[in-house]
Amino acid sequence: MARIVSICLTDWPVVRLRRAGRLPEDGVPVALAAAGPGGLRLTAVDAGARALGLRPGEPLGRVRARVGSPLRILPAEPAADAAALERLCLWAQRYTPRVAPFGPGEDAFGLHLDVTGACHLHGGEAGLLDDLERRLAAGGIPARLALADTPGAAYALARFGAAARSHVPPGGTAAALAELPVAALRCDAATVIALKRLGLKRIGALARAPRAPLARRFGAALMMRLDQALGLRPEPLAPIPETARYGAARSFLDPVSRQETIVAVARALMGQIAPRLAAHGLGALALRLSLHRVDGAVKALDLGLASPGRCPDRVAGLLRLRLDRLGAALDAGFGFESIRLDVTAADRMPEAQGMLGAGPAEDGIADGTAALAEALGQRLGRPLLRLGGVASHLPERADRILPWRPGTGPAWSPAPLPPRPVLLLARSEPAEEVLALAPEGPPRRFRWRARLHRVAHAEGPERIAAEWWRADGPARDYYAVECEAGRRLWLYRSGPHAAERPAAWFVHGVFA
Repeated sequence: MARIVSICLTDWPVVRLRRAGRLPEDGVPVALAAAGPGGLRLTAVDAGARALGLRPGEPLGRVRARVGSPLRILPAEPAADAAALERLCLWAQRYTPRVAPFGPGEDAFGLHLDVTGACHLHGGEAGLLDDLERRLAAGGIPARLALADTPGAAYALARFGAAARSHVPPGGTAAALAELPVAALRCDAATVIALKRLGLKRIGALARAPRAPLARRFGAALMMRLDQALGLRPEPLAPIPETARYGAARSFLDPVSRQETIVAVARALMGQIAPRLAAHGLGALALRLSLHRVDGAVKALDLGLASPGRCPDRVAGLLRLRLDRLGAALDAGFGFESIRLDVTAADRMPEAQGMLGAGPAEDGIADGTAALAEALGQRLGRPLLRLGGVASHLPERADRILPWRPGTGPAWSPAPLPPRPVLLLARSEPAEEVLALAPEGPPRRFRWRARLHRVAHAEGPERIAAEWWRADGPARDYYAVECEAGRRLWLYRSGPHAAERPAAWFVHGVFA
Protein backbone atom coordinates (compact mmCIF):
# COMPACT_ATOMS: atom_id res chain seq x y z
CA MET A 1 0.00 0.00 0.00
CA ALA A 2 1.27 3.46 -0.92
CA ARG A 3 2.02 6.05 1.74
CA ILE A 4 1.83 9.72 0.80
CA VAL A 5 2.89 12.82 2.75
CA SER A 6 1.24 16.11 1.77
CA ILE A 7 2.77 19.42 2.83
CA CYS A 8 0.33 22.31 2.61
CA LEU A 9 2.29 25.56 2.75
CA THR A 10 0.57 28.35 4.67
CA ASP A 11 0.71 31.76 2.95
CA TRP A 12 3.55 30.59 0.69
CA PRO A 13 3.84 33.76 -1.50
CA VAL A 14 4.18 35.98 1.60
CA VAL A 15 6.56 33.51 3.28
CA ARG A 16 8.75 33.51 0.17
CA LEU A 17 9.05 37.30 0.24
CA ARG A 18 9.79 37.27 3.96
CA ARG A 19 12.47 34.60 3.61
CA ALA A 20 14.05 36.63 0.80
CA GLY A 21 14.31 39.65 3.12
CA ARG A 22 11.91 41.78 1.10
CA LEU A 23 9.45 42.40 3.94
CA PRO A 24 10.39 44.48 6.97
CA GLU A 25 9.61 43.02 10.38
CA ASP A 26 7.38 45.93 11.46
CA GLY A 27 4.17 43.98 12.12
CA VAL A 28 2.24 45.60 9.26
CA PRO A 29 -0.20 43.13 7.63
CA VAL A 30 0.77 42.06 4.10
CA ALA A 31 -1.40 41.23 1.09
CA LEU A 32 -0.49 40.44 -2.51
CA ALA A 33 -2.58 41.52 -5.48
CA ALA A 34 -2.74 40.75 -9.20
CA ALA A 35 -4.98 41.54 -12.14
CA GLY A 36 -8.23 39.54 -12.13
CA PRO A 37 -11.88 39.79 -13.16
CA GLY A 38 -12.98 43.36 -12.66
CA GLY A 39 -9.53 44.75 -11.81
CA LEU A 40 -6.94 44.04 -9.13
CA ARG A 41 -7.77 41.33 -6.60
CA LEU A 42 -5.99 39.84 -3.61
CA THR A 43 -4.13 36.63 -4.29
CA ALA A 44 -2.50 35.96 -0.91
CA VAL A 45 -2.60 37.37 2.62
CA ASP A 46 -0.61 36.76 5.79
CA ALA A 47 -1.95 36.05 9.26
CA GLY A 48 -2.19 39.75 10.13
CA ALA A 49 -4.26 40.57 7.04
CA ARG A 50 -6.43 37.54 7.65
CA ALA A 51 -7.14 38.85 11.17
CA LEU A 52 -8.53 41.99 9.52
CA GLY A 53 -11.05 39.86 7.64
CA LEU A 54 -9.24 39.84 4.28
CA ARG A 55 -9.43 36.81 2.02
CA PRO A 56 -7.84 35.99 -1.35
CA GLY A 57 -10.10 36.92 -4.25
CA GLU A 58 -11.44 40.19 -2.82
CA PRO A 59 -11.28 43.29 -5.05
CA LEU A 60 -8.46 45.58 -4.04
CA GLY A 61 -10.64 48.69 -4.22
CA ARG A 62 -13.10 47.27 -1.72
CA VAL A 63 -10.24 46.27 0.58
CA ARG A 64 -8.78 49.80 0.60
CA ALA A 65 -12.20 51.30 1.37
CA ARG A 66 -12.98 48.82 4.15
CA VAL A 67 -9.63 48.56 5.97
CA GLY A 68 -8.60 51.69 7.81
CA SER A 69 -5.53 50.28 9.56
CA PRO A 70 -2.09 50.18 7.85
CA LEU A 71 -1.85 47.48 5.17
CA ARG A 72 1.13 46.72 2.93
CA ILE A 73 0.05 45.63 -0.57
CA LEU A 74 2.62 44.21 -2.99
CA PRO A 75 2.29 42.82 -6.54
CA ALA A 76 2.02 39.04 -6.82
CA GLU A 77 4.85 37.13 -8.50
CA PRO A 78 3.42 33.73 -9.52
CA ALA A 79 6.47 32.72 -11.56
CA ALA A 80 8.80 33.37 -8.62
CA ASP A 81 6.43 31.49 -6.28
CA ALA A 82 6.44 28.45 -8.60
CA ALA A 83 10.24 28.53 -8.94
CA ALA A 84 10.70 28.69 -5.17
CA LEU A 85 8.25 25.80 -4.76
CA GLU A 86 10.27 23.74 -7.24
CA ARG A 87 13.42 24.41 -5.22
CA LEU A 88 11.59 23.24 -2.11
CA CYS A 89 10.60 20.06 -3.97
CA LEU A 90 14.25 19.42 -4.76
CA TRP A 91 15.08 19.91 -1.09
CA ALA A 92 12.35 17.42 -0.13
CA GLN A 93 14.05 14.73 -2.24
CA ARG A 94 16.17 14.06 0.85
CA TYR A 95 13.21 11.92 2.00
CA THR A 96 12.20 10.30 -1.30
CA PRO A 97 13.00 10.82 -4.99
CA ARG A 98 9.27 10.92 -5.80
CA VAL A 99 8.23 14.50 -4.99
CA ALA A 100 5.48 16.33 -6.89
CA PRO A 101 4.04 19.84 -6.38
CA PHE A 102 0.32 20.32 -5.92
CA GLY A 103 -1.63 20.26 -9.17
CA PRO A 104 -4.02 22.85 -10.63
CA GLY A 105 -7.02 21.25 -8.92
CA GLU A 106 -5.53 21.85 -5.47
CA ASP A 107 -6.20 25.47 -4.47
CA ALA A 108 -3.07 25.84 -2.34
CA PHE A 109 0.71 25.75 -2.53
CA GLY A 110 2.27 22.52 -1.41
CA LEU A 111 3.84 19.24 -2.42
CA HIS A 112 3.28 15.49 -2.25
CA LEU A 113 5.96 13.03 -1.12
CA ASP A 114 5.57 9.37 -2.03
CA VAL A 115 7.38 7.84 0.95
CA THR A 116 6.38 4.24 0.22
CA GLY A 117 9.22 2.04 1.44
CA ALA A 118 11.33 5.01 2.62
CA CYS A 119 9.97 5.67 6.12
CA HIS A 120 12.26 3.15 7.83
CA LEU A 121 15.25 5.28 6.80
CA HIS A 122 13.99 8.04 9.11
CA GLY A 123 12.87 6.02 12.12
CA GLY A 124 9.41 5.12 10.82
CA GLU A 125 6.50 7.26 9.71
CA ALA A 126 6.34 9.26 12.93
CA GLY A 127 10.09 9.88 12.81
CA LEU A 128 9.87 11.09 9.22
CA LEU A 129 7.08 13.52 10.11
CA ASP A 130 9.02 14.74 13.15
CA ASP A 131 12.14 15.41 11.09
CA LEU A 132 10.17 17.10 8.29
CA GLU A 133 8.26 19.29 10.73
CA ARG A 134 11.44 20.30 12.56
CA ARG A 135 13.32 21.24 9.40
CA LEU A 136 10.46 23.28 7.97
CA ALA A 137 10.07 25.15 11.24
CA ALA A 138 13.81 25.84 11.38
CA GLY A 139 13.62 27.31 7.88
CA GLY A 140 10.76 29.60 8.81
CA ILE A 141 8.24 27.80 6.56
CA PRO A 142 4.85 27.33 8.25
CA ALA A 143 3.16 24.20 6.92
CA ARG A 144 0.47 21.64 7.67
CA LEU A 145 1.44 17.98 7.29
CA ALA A 146 -0.58 14.84 6.65
CA LEU A 147 0.40 11.22 5.99
CA ALA A 148 -2.20 8.91 4.45
CA ASP A 149 -2.69 6.15 1.88
CA THR A 150 -3.58 8.37 -1.10
CA PRO A 151 -2.59 11.82 -2.39
CA GLY A 152 -6.24 12.91 -2.23
CA ALA A 153 -6.62 11.91 1.42
CA ALA A 154 -3.28 13.42 2.44
CA TYR A 155 -4.15 16.71 0.72
CA ALA A 156 -7.62 16.84 2.27
CA LEU A 157 -6.24 16.35 5.78
CA ALA A 158 -3.36 18.79 5.32
CA ARG A 159 -5.62 21.46 3.82
CA PHE A 160 -8.86 21.00 5.80
CA GLY A 161 -7.93 18.84 8.79
CA ALA A 162 -8.53 20.08 12.34
CA ALA A 163 -4.89 19.51 13.36
CA ALA A 164 -1.77 20.95 11.79
CA ARG A 165 -0.36 17.43 11.59
CA SER A 166 -2.33 14.29 10.72
CA HIS A 167 -1.06 10.73 10.69
CA VAL A 168 -3.54 8.22 9.31
CA PRO A 169 -2.61 4.54 9.82
CA PRO A 170 -2.80 2.23 6.80
CA GLY A 171 -6.39 1.37 5.99
CA GLY A 172 -7.86 4.23 8.03
CA THR A 173 -8.52 6.61 5.14
CA ALA A 174 -12.31 6.38 5.06
CA ALA A 175 -12.68 7.05 8.78
CA ALA A 176 -10.23 9.96 8.68
CA LEU A 177 -12.05 11.66 5.79
CA ALA A 178 -15.61 11.14 7.03
CA GLU A 179 -15.93 14.46 8.90
CA LEU A 180 -14.06 16.64 6.41
CA PRO A 181 -16.04 19.05 4.18
CA VAL A 182 -16.75 18.05 0.59
CA ALA A 183 -14.55 20.95 -0.57
CA ALA A 184 -11.58 18.79 0.49
CA LEU A 185 -12.24 16.54 -2.53
CA ARG A 186 -10.80 19.21 -4.89
CA CYS A 187 -14.09 19.73 -6.74
CA ASP A 188 -15.09 23.01 -8.39
CA ALA A 189 -16.92 25.63 -6.32
CA ALA A 190 -20.25 25.14 -8.11
CA THR A 191 -20.27 21.41 -7.28
CA VAL A 192 -19.45 22.11 -3.62
CA ILE A 193 -22.31 24.63 -3.33
CA ALA A 194 -24.78 22.25 -4.98
CA LEU A 195 -23.76 19.38 -2.67
CA LYS A 196 -24.26 21.57 0.40
CA ARG A 197 -27.75 22.50 -0.80
CA LEU A 198 -28.54 18.79 -0.97
CA GLY A 199 -27.34 18.36 2.62
CA LEU A 200 -24.16 16.54 1.62
CA LYS A 201 -21.70 18.68 3.54
CA ARG A 202 -19.29 15.96 4.70
CA ILE A 203 -17.28 13.37 2.76
CA GLY A 204 -18.72 10.57 4.88
CA ALA A 205 -22.27 11.53 3.94
CA LEU A 206 -21.28 11.77 0.28
CA ALA A 207 -19.64 8.33 0.36
CA ARG A 208 -22.83 6.78 1.81
CA ALA A 209 -25.15 8.43 -0.75
CA PRO A 210 -26.29 6.46 -3.84
CA ARG A 211 -23.70 6.85 -6.57
CA ALA A 212 -25.89 6.66 -9.67
CA PRO A 213 -27.96 9.82 -8.98
CA LEU A 214 -24.83 11.75 -8.01
CA ALA A 215 -23.03 10.66 -11.18
CA ARG A 216 -26.00 11.68 -13.35
CA ARG A 217 -26.25 15.11 -11.74
CA PHE A 218 -22.61 16.05 -11.18
CA GLY A 219 -20.80 13.96 -13.79
CA ALA A 220 -17.89 11.55 -13.45
CA ALA A 221 -15.47 14.13 -11.99
CA LEU A 222 -17.05 14.06 -8.52
CA MET A 223 -17.01 10.25 -8.31
CA MET A 224 -13.44 10.16 -9.58
CA ARG A 225 -12.24 12.56 -6.87
CA LEU A 226 -14.08 10.61 -4.19
CA ASP A 227 -12.65 7.27 -5.39
CA GLN A 228 -9.14 8.70 -5.61
CA ALA A 229 -9.30 10.00 -2.05
CA LEU A 230 -10.60 6.66 -0.74
CA GLY A 231 -8.05 4.64 -2.71
CA LEU A 232 -10.63 3.00 -4.98
CA ARG A 233 -9.07 4.52 -8.08
CA PRO A 234 -5.35 5.18 -8.71
CA GLU A 235 -4.02 8.73 -8.72
CA PRO A 236 -0.48 8.76 -10.14
CA LEU A 237 1.82 11.60 -9.16
CA ALA A 238 4.07 13.47 -11.60
CA PRO A 239 7.41 13.81 -9.76
CA ILE A 240 9.69 16.64 -10.75
CA PRO A 241 12.71 15.47 -12.79
CA GLU A 242 16.11 15.58 -11.20
CA THR A 243 18.04 18.51 -12.54
CA ALA A 244 21.32 17.86 -14.30
CA ARG A 245 24.36 19.30 -12.56
CA TYR A 246 26.50 19.25 -15.68
CA GLY A 247 25.11 20.75 -18.87
CA ALA A 248 25.69 23.34 -21.57
CA ALA A 249 23.54 24.91 -24.28
CA ARG A 250 23.90 26.99 -27.41
CA SER A 251 21.35 29.09 -29.27
CA PHE A 252 21.41 30.13 -32.93
CA LEU A 253 20.24 33.21 -34.79
CA ASP A 254 19.62 31.02 -37.86
CA PRO A 255 18.09 27.58 -37.11
CA VAL A 256 20.26 24.55 -37.89
CA SER A 257 19.17 21.17 -39.20
CA ARG A 258 22.20 19.46 -40.82
CA GLN A 259 23.55 16.39 -39.06
CA GLU A 260 27.17 17.58 -39.30
CA THR A 261 26.27 20.83 -37.55
CA ILE A 262 24.43 19.05 -34.73
CA VAL A 263 27.38 16.71 -34.16
CA ALA A 264 29.85 19.60 -34.18
CA VAL A 265 27.77 21.57 -31.66
CA ALA A 266 27.47 18.50 -29.39
CA ARG A 267 31.25 18.06 -29.52
CA ALA A 268 31.75 21.70 -28.52
CA LEU A 269 29.20 21.43 -25.69
CA MET A 270 30.91 18.33 -24.33
CA GLY A 271 34.16 20.26 -24.46
CA GLN A 272 32.58 22.82 -22.13
CA ILE A 273 31.25 20.16 -19.74
CA ALA A 274 34.41 18.01 -19.59
CA PRO A 275 36.51 20.37 -17.40
CA ARG A 276 33.73 20.54 -14.82
CA LEU A 277 33.49 16.73 -14.75
CA ALA A 278 37.28 16.43 -14.48
CA ALA A 279 37.36 18.90 -11.58
CA HIS A 280 35.17 16.50 -9.59
CA GLY A 281 36.85 13.31 -10.82
CA LEU A 282 33.74 12.18 -12.70
CA GLY A 283 32.93 10.84 -16.12
CA ALA A 284 29.62 10.80 -17.98
CA LEU A 285 27.73 7.51 -18.18
CA ALA A 286 24.59 8.85 -19.87
CA LEU A 287 23.85 12.08 -21.71
CA ARG A 288 20.75 13.71 -23.12
CA LEU A 289 20.86 15.94 -26.19
CA SER A 290 17.80 18.22 -26.36
CA LEU A 291 17.06 19.75 -29.77
CA HIS A 292 14.61 22.66 -29.53
CA ARG A 293 12.75 23.24 -32.79
CA VAL A 294 11.53 26.63 -33.98
CA ASP A 295 7.88 25.62 -33.46
CA GLY A 296 8.51 24.78 -29.78
CA ALA A 297 8.80 20.99 -30.11
CA VAL A 298 11.73 19.31 -28.36
CA LYS A 299 13.55 16.24 -29.66
CA ALA A 300 15.49 14.43 -26.92
CA LEU A 301 18.22 11.90 -27.75
CA ASP A 302 19.64 9.76 -24.93
CA LEU A 303 23.20 8.50 -25.32
CA GLY A 304 24.56 5.69 -23.14
CA LEU A 305 28.27 5.14 -22.54
CA ALA A 306 29.69 1.75 -21.70
CA SER A 307 32.11 3.30 -19.19
CA PRO A 308 32.58 6.77 -17.67
CA GLY A 309 34.08 9.24 -20.11
CA ARG A 310 34.37 12.91 -20.96
CA CYS A 311 36.00 12.86 -24.40
CA PRO A 312 34.14 15.18 -26.85
CA ASP A 313 35.16 13.07 -29.87
CA ARG A 314 33.76 9.96 -28.24
CA VAL A 315 30.40 11.64 -27.61
CA ALA A 316 30.34 13.04 -31.13
CA GLY A 317 30.94 9.59 -32.60
CA LEU A 318 28.10 8.05 -30.63
CA LEU A 319 25.77 10.87 -31.62
CA ARG A 320 26.66 10.41 -35.28
CA LEU A 321 25.68 6.74 -35.05
CA ARG A 322 22.37 7.65 -33.39
CA LEU A 323 21.55 10.26 -36.05
CA ASP A 324 22.45 7.81 -38.82
CA ARG A 325 19.95 5.35 -37.39
CA LEU A 326 17.20 7.96 -37.05
CA GLY A 327 17.58 9.44 -40.51
CA ALA A 328 14.41 11.27 -41.54
CA ALA A 329 12.74 10.28 -38.26
CA LEU A 330 14.61 13.11 -36.56
CA ASP A 331 12.14 15.55 -38.21
CA ALA A 332 13.99 18.85 -37.87
CA GLY A 333 11.02 20.78 -39.27
CA PHE A 334 12.12 24.36 -39.93
CA GLY A 335 15.29 23.78 -37.92
CA PHE A 336 16.54 23.80 -34.35
CA GLU A 337 17.02 27.15 -32.65
CA SER A 338 18.91 25.82 -29.62
CA ILE A 339 20.75 22.65 -28.58
CA ARG A 340 21.43 21.53 -25.01
CA LEU A 341 23.59 18.68 -23.73
CA ASP A 342 23.12 17.39 -20.16
CA VAL A 343 24.88 14.66 -18.20
CA THR A 344 22.08 12.56 -16.73
CA ALA A 345 24.31 9.96 -15.06
CA ALA A 346 27.94 10.12 -13.95
CA ASP A 347 30.41 7.94 -12.09
CA ARG A 348 33.89 8.12 -10.66
CA MET A 349 36.57 8.18 -13.36
CA PRO A 350 40.17 7.60 -12.25
CA GLU A 351 42.87 9.29 -14.26
CA ALA A 352 44.73 7.02 -16.69
CA GLN A 353 48.31 7.58 -17.91
CA GLY A 354 48.80 7.55 -21.66
CA MET A 355 51.70 6.18 -23.69
CA LEU A 356 54.83 8.31 -23.93
CA GLY A 357 54.61 10.55 -26.97
CA ALA A 358 51.09 9.40 -27.83
CA GLY A 359 49.18 12.12 -25.96
CA PRO A 360 46.50 11.50 -23.36
CA ALA A 361 44.78 8.15 -23.22
CA GLU A 362 41.34 7.84 -24.81
CA ASP A 363 39.25 8.18 -21.68
CA GLY A 364 36.82 5.51 -20.69
CA ILE A 365 37.72 3.04 -23.50
CA ALA A 366 39.85 0.35 -21.90
CA ASP A 367 39.42 -2.15 -24.76
CA GLY A 368 37.65 -2.66 -28.03
CA THR A 369 34.74 -4.43 -26.36
CA ALA A 370 33.54 -1.26 -24.67
CA ALA A 371 33.74 0.71 -27.93
CA LEU A 372 31.83 -2.04 -29.76
CA ALA A 373 29.15 -2.11 -27.05
CA GLU A 374 28.67 1.65 -27.29
CA ALA A 375 28.42 1.56 -31.07
CA LEU A 376 25.94 -1.32 -31.05
CA GLY A 377 23.84 0.41 -28.39
CA GLN A 378 23.48 3.54 -30.53
CA ARG A 379 22.87 1.59 -33.73
CA LEU A 380 20.24 -0.68 -32.19
CA GLY A 381 18.65 2.10 -30.16
CA ARG A 382 18.49 -0.01 -27.01
CA PRO A 383 20.95 -1.02 -24.26
CA LEU A 384 22.89 -4.25 -24.57
CA LEU A 385 22.01 -7.14 -22.28
CA ARG A 386 23.92 -10.09 -20.89
CA LEU A 387 23.22 -13.28 -18.98
CA GLY A 388 24.15 -13.31 -15.31
CA GLY A 389 24.38 -16.26 -12.98
CA VAL A 390 21.88 -17.06 -10.22
CA ALA A 391 22.37 -19.26 -7.17
CA SER A 392 20.32 -22.10 -8.63
CA HIS A 393 21.19 -25.21 -10.59
CA LEU A 394 17.76 -25.62 -12.20
CA PRO A 395 18.04 -24.66 -15.89
CA GLU A 396 15.04 -22.30 -15.85
CA ARG A 397 16.48 -20.38 -12.87
CA ALA A 398 20.21 -20.54 -13.50
CA ASP A 399 20.43 -17.32 -15.54
CA ARG A 400 18.94 -13.84 -15.51
CA ILE A 401 19.12 -10.93 -17.94
CA LEU A 402 21.24 -7.96 -16.79
CA PRO A 403 22.43 -4.77 -18.48
CA TRP A 404 25.86 -5.03 -20.00
CA ARG A 405 28.68 -3.24 -18.21
CA PRO A 406 32.41 -3.06 -18.98
CA GLY A 407 34.34 -5.96 -17.57
CA THR A 408 31.27 -8.19 -17.36
CA GLY A 409 30.78 -11.22 -19.48
CA PRO A 410 28.85 -14.47 -19.46
CA ALA A 411 28.57 -16.28 -16.17
CA TRP A 412 31.02 -19.19 -16.35
CA SER A 413 30.54 -22.26 -14.21
CA PRO A 414 33.55 -23.52 -12.24
CA ALA A 415 32.97 -26.99 -13.70
CA PRO A 416 32.18 -27.78 -17.37
CA LEU A 417 28.54 -28.66 -17.96
CA PRO A 418 27.05 -30.89 -20.64
CA PRO A 419 25.81 -29.03 -23.73
CA ARG A 420 22.82 -26.79 -23.17
CA PRO A 421 20.11 -26.02 -25.78
CA VAL A 422 20.18 -22.76 -27.66
CA LEU A 423 16.47 -22.20 -26.95
CA LEU A 424 15.22 -22.95 -23.44
CA LEU A 425 11.43 -22.99 -23.30
CA ALA A 426 9.90 -20.57 -20.83
CA ARG A 427 7.93 -23.47 -19.40
CA SER A 428 8.63 -27.14 -20.05
CA GLU A 429 5.97 -28.78 -22.23
CA PRO A 430 4.67 -32.30 -21.60
CA ALA A 431 5.65 -35.12 -23.92
CA GLU A 432 3.01 -37.83 -24.39
CA GLU A 433 2.97 -41.44 -25.54
CA VAL A 434 6.62 -41.87 -24.50
CA LEU A 435 8.08 -45.27 -25.34
CA ALA A 436 11.40 -46.41 -23.79
CA LEU A 437 13.13 -49.78 -24.19
CA ALA A 438 14.02 -49.80 -20.45
CA PRO A 439 12.06 -48.25 -17.56
CA GLU A 440 14.97 -45.96 -16.67
CA GLY A 441 16.33 -45.67 -20.20
CA PRO A 442 16.18 -42.94 -22.84
CA PRO A 443 13.01 -42.39 -24.87
CA ARG A 444 12.67 -44.05 -28.27
CA ARG A 445 9.44 -42.38 -29.34
CA PHE A 446 7.23 -39.57 -28.01
CA ARG A 447 4.53 -37.16 -29.11
CA TRP A 448 5.10 -33.43 -28.69
CA ARG A 449 3.03 -30.56 -30.09
CA ALA A 450 0.68 -33.01 -31.83
CA ARG A 451 3.56 -34.64 -33.76
CA LEU A 452 5.11 -38.06 -33.27
CA HIS A 453 8.91 -37.98 -32.96
CA ARG A 454 11.12 -41.06 -33.36
CA VAL A 455 14.51 -40.90 -31.64
CA ALA A 456 17.56 -41.86 -33.71
CA HIS A 457 20.20 -41.06 -31.09
CA ALA A 458 20.11 -40.12 -27.38
CA GLU A 459 22.73 -38.92 -24.91
CA GLY A 460 22.32 -38.98 -21.15
CA PRO A 461 21.04 -39.11 -18.57
CA GLU A 462 22.16 -35.95 -16.74
CA ARG A 463 20.53 -35.92 -13.34
CA ILE A 464 19.53 -32.52 -11.86
CA ALA A 465 18.11 -32.73 -8.37
CA ALA A 466 15.47 -30.41 -6.97
CA GLU A 467 16.38 -27.45 -4.78
CA TRP A 468 15.92 -28.92 -1.33
CA TRP A 469 16.04 -25.47 0.32
CA ARG A 470 12.97 -24.34 -1.65
CA ALA A 471 10.73 -27.39 -1.90
CA ASP A 472 11.29 -31.13 -1.90
CA GLY A 473 10.55 -32.33 -5.43
CA PRO A 474 11.50 -35.17 -7.79
CA ALA A 475 14.85 -35.26 -9.53
CA ARG A 476 15.07 -34.83 -13.30
CA ASP A 477 16.92 -37.05 -15.76
CA TYR A 478 17.76 -35.02 -18.88
CA TYR A 479 18.43 -36.52 -22.34
CA ALA A 480 19.67 -34.79 -25.47
CA VAL A 481 17.90 -36.63 -28.30
CA GLU A 482 18.12 -36.38 -32.08
CA CYS A 483 14.98 -37.32 -33.96
CA GLU A 484 14.88 -39.14 -37.28
CA ALA A 485 13.70 -35.89 -38.91
CA GLY A 486 16.92 -34.17 -37.71
CA ARG A 487 15.47 -32.17 -34.84
CA ARG A 488 17.49 -32.09 -31.59
CA LEU A 489 15.54 -31.67 -28.36
CA TRP A 490 16.23 -31.64 -24.63
CA LEU A 491 13.88 -33.91 -22.65
CA TYR A 492 13.72 -34.91 -19.04
CA ARG A 493 11.94 -37.54 -16.99
CA SER A 494 10.50 -36.20 -13.74
CA GLY A 495 11.07 -38.66 -10.91
CA PRO A 496 11.69 -42.39 -11.00
CA HIS A 497 9.64 -44.77 -13.13
CA ALA A 498 7.16 -46.95 -11.25
CA ALA A 499 4.85 -49.68 -12.51
CA GLU A 500 1.80 -48.23 -10.78
CA ARG A 501 2.57 -44.64 -11.90
CA PRO A 502 4.77 -44.11 -14.99
CA ALA A 503 7.12 -41.14 -14.86
CA ALA A 504 6.13 -37.94 -16.66
CA TRP A 505 8.26 -36.64 -19.55
CA PHE A 506 8.75 -33.02 -20.62
CA VAL A 507 10.46 -31.16 -23.47
CA HIS A 508 12.56 -28.31 -22.04
CA GLY A 509 14.70 -26.98 -24.90
CA VAL A 510 15.68 -27.08 -28.55
CA PHE A 511 19.26 -27.43 -29.80
CA ALA A 512 20.51 -25.67 -32.92
